[in-house]
Order: sequence, then structure tokens, then C-alpha cells
Amino acid sequence: MAEFLKLAFVGCGAISQMHLMGIRQGAPRIRVTAAIDTDRSRAESVAAETGAEVFTSLEEGLERGDFDAVDLMLPHDAHEAAALRAFAAGVHVLLEKPDSPTVEACDRILEAASRAGTVFMVAENAQYWPEIGIAKQLLEASAIGEIVTARASFFIPPLPAYYGEAGGAQPWRFDVRTAGGGIAIDTGSHWLRPLRMWLGELDEVVAALGHPLDGMEGESLVRALLRFRSGVVAVFDGLLTRGALGPERLFRITGSRGEITVDGPGRVMLYDEESPRGRQVGETGGYMKSYAGELADFAAAVLDGAPLAAGPEQSLGELRGALAMVRSAETGRWEKVWA
Repeated sequence: MAEFLKLAFVGCGAISQMHLMGIRQGAPRIRVTAAIDTDRSRAESVAAETGAEVFTSLEEGLERGDFDAVDLMLPHDAHEAAALRAFAAGVHVLLEKPDSPTVEACDRILEAASRAGTVFMVAENAQYWPEIGIAKQLLEASAIGEIVTARASFFIPPLPAYYGEAGGAQPWRFDVRTAGGGIAIDTGSHWLRPLRMWLGELDEVVAALGHPLDGMEGESLVRALLRFRSGVVAVFDGLLTRGALGPERLFRITGSRGEITVDGPGRVMLYDEESPRGRQVGETGGYMKSYAGELADFAAAVLDGAPLAAGPEQSLGELRGALAMVRSAETGRWEKVWA
């Protein structure tokens, strides 16, 4: 059994720094041995931090590199081709969400992964977000009784590393053909996954979309109602704006006997009969720690044969939910997620 997982970073942009941080913070059995990017300077930047060998194409890396797995961190429309190429080469695959912008492409990726027989994981780091896990434990302990409703919300500025500087070159996330949509399919998945972890599977959605962020073709505003198969109805709100923003709770879960809120990094609050004004629960976590859990889980699956916290098919729920929101905005009706 190998002691370390030799990993190739494929796509050395902003998200690669989050993955590298996750490895350093909590996945010590991973070694980044290859840095692959069509922009050689970006690959060299990762190599300078890791000692990785530099390549400018996945094909070159697969032919000459020394690695067991790839971490695919590419624009969404490039996911399918890169994943299929990696599966054909027999390497393990960690693929940034979404699998791909269409359900049909996701199905092809899952089929190829099954044929390859290697480990395949979709990198939805919200699965490992400490605050989400604390809230899940409270719900499983019936801390607030029967769930009545919930709300997930993110009102955030477009970070330059991902959305570019105002007035600068257009980033790929602004192009709907490359990104596959707007914030529902991208950032939204980090808020939809926790709702699905807590409330069960999505059934249908009704949504309105907006485009307040200049230059972004996909939606930069989402306001939606989500109905789960459990019958619970939740609210999902998302906004990207360059304007000033006030404080916003990330999540709110209301039960028959109290509430759980995730107010921000490291802050889960429980409101119940004993603490009607609320008390903080759990140790300090933070969103960034989710990357450490994600990378450690992938390493354990490859090196130890351990089961993943969530199989790759789980990510279809976020994609299908986002696509249903887009359909609903067009039809003005409730749209089934799994139709």
C-alpha cells in the first residue's frame, strides 16, 4: 500500500490555492507532484510552492508525469473532456463541481468512471464544512424538534480572484457557455448541499433570477423556494454585487421547538427552551477547513479504499436544482428537479 498519494493539479488558478491550503492543513498524505496549466506561469507558481513538475497540457502530463490521481480545477465546460481523458488513462479523479454544466455530460462522466474502476470524487467542499456538520448533529439529536422550514443565503461581492477586477478582462465565469449558467450552478451548490444534507432530497423549485452584476451573462441574483421530498419548504437566496453589503446569516433552520443558525465562520447558534437567546455550539470551524476535509477524504479513498462521505452522483442534486431554477424563471412555475 502506498504511503502517499501523488496528485496532479490540473488548472492552477485561484481554486488551486484553496486545494493546496487544504492539503497543508489537513491532508498530509498528499504530495502534489505535477502542476498542469495552459498558462505555464500559473503552473510554475504552484510548482514553486510544491516542487511539482510543470506541464502545459493534460495529455503531456499523463504521458510523462509521475502521479496517481488528478485534481481537475478547470472551467466548467472543460470538465467532461478532461475527466474522460483521465479515466481512460486509469488515474483517480477529483473533479471540481459541477461535474459538468449538463445532466447528459454528467451521465457520461459517471459511466466512464464506472468503467475505469478508479476512485472518482466530485469536490463539493460544503460536505466537509465544519459548521454544516455541527448543525447536522444537532438535527439528528432533535435539538429543535421537527423541522418546519429553513433558509440558505449568500449575499457576497465578486472576489477578484474568481470574477476579475471591475473594468478588467472578462473572466470565464461571466461567459454562460463556459460556466453553464450563473451563481445557481456555481456558488449556489455550496448552499444547496447543506440543505440536502439536512432536509433530504429536493423535489421541486420555483425561482426568479436577475442580472445585477454588469457583464455577467448568467444570473447574479437568485430568489427561490425549494420543496423537499420530506414536504419541508426552504428559501434559497443568492446575490453577487459590487455594492456594500450588511451582515447576513448563512443558514437558518427552524424547528417546532427552536432554531439553529449558522451566522458565519465558526459560529453555530442554538435557540431552544434552555437558551431562548441562543448559545454557541461546537468548536470553531470555518469554511476554509472544508477543503482539508475534502482532500483528506479523497486521499483515504485512494490509499485505504475508504468510502467517500458522498459519492459523485450526489452532486447531481445541486446541478439539477440549479437547472430547475433556470427553467422555473422561464416558465413562472414550479419545476421538478428530477424530471
